[in-house]
Amino acid sequence: MATKDRYDWVDAAKGISIILVVMMYSAHNVGKYTDDIGILHWIIGFATPFRMPEFFLISGLFLSHVIARDWKRYADRRVVHYFYFYAIWVAIDIVLKLGIAGQDIPGMFRGLAEAVVQPYGVWWFIYMLGVFSLVAKLAWQFKLPHWLVLGAAALLQMAPIDVPSYAVTQFCAYFVFFYLGYAASPLVFRIVEAAAARPMLAVLGLVAWALLETFLVFWPENVMSPMDIEMGFAAFPPLHLVLAVAGAVAICVGAALLMKLPLMGWLRWLGEHSLVVYLAFTIPMSAIRIVSMKLGFTETSLLSCTVLVGAVAAPVVLYLIIQRIGFGRFLFERPSWAHIPGTPGSRTATPAPVPAE
Repeated sequence: MATKDRYDWVDAAKGISIILVVMMYSAHNVGKYTDDIGILHWIIGFATPFRMPEFFLISGLFLSHVIARDWKRYADRRVVHYFYFYAIWVAIDIVLKLGIAGQDIPGMFRGLAEAVVQPYGVWWFIYMLGVFSLVAKLAWQFKLPHWLVLGAAALLQMAPIDVPSYAVTQFCAYFVFFYLGYAASPLVFRIVEAAAARPMLAVLGLVAWALLETFLVFWPENVMSPMDIEMGFAAFPPLHLVLAVAGAVAICVGAALLMKLPLMGWLRWLGEHSLVVYLAFTIPMSAIRIVSMKLGFTETSLLSCTVLVGAVAAPVVLYLIIQRIGFGRFLFERPSWAHIPGTPGSRTATPAPVPAE
């Protein structure tokens, strides 16, 4: 498989990931107000073990390309990059909700301060990418063997961590997948290449995986609610970890197969711009749900699907408009002042903005 094909399936996998993430929030957002479950709840239930692990694993796949860089360049690209977008969008959300709509100025400043040390809202993923990149670099700096880091991270993932810090709980839950994407990147690429070379066998493997995943998630019993799911056998921590990794790899294989089909360029493009969608989907998601329900549109399955499509499409439209008119690019592109001085894109280097990706 050519290098370009590799990037194509990685972007397609990211496209699938962002759809699943927005799907979860859309289903829960609608279910909360209809007090009902719809078809998206069952899809999200199926994807529960691997939905976020997949996103983190993919985010770590190319870390080996940059981890040996000096600290300044590495931090600019893998830490400051994510924290910039986190800060911008969290500030917008808190100011709008607490400062303007809530007229709670002290609460607004308190929320902004807390967001520095505790991941805020749906943007926790962006925050944790910066933290994971920093920890992975420290592990590389101290020459810690992969088996040691992965072993410790796996134990943290399976352990019943219950502490007040959201940053700590999310680190324990997901760092193993990010680091696995980095450490096992060559193996993941070989698996995907082998599967893409034997598409019929790969399809049979995906069907077998999907059947096993369905059985383990929904059997012997599960509790599906508008805002959550209690899984069956898949809730057992060691099995949950295995299913998360298997699901992440399965999505990568599935993405490679999809890229062989015609008219799938949209999925690759969406994956290339997955961070754009992740940053901006919450406002249109809520707006579409509110307007639809006021118009009497309350059937959970249809409403949640409508909200999903709108929540994915609206950030894309906003991004394209901004690219067209040039105003507001700081929302999706990191300006020169937001780079560490002396790094690519900074004012003291070639002034090329780094887009959200």
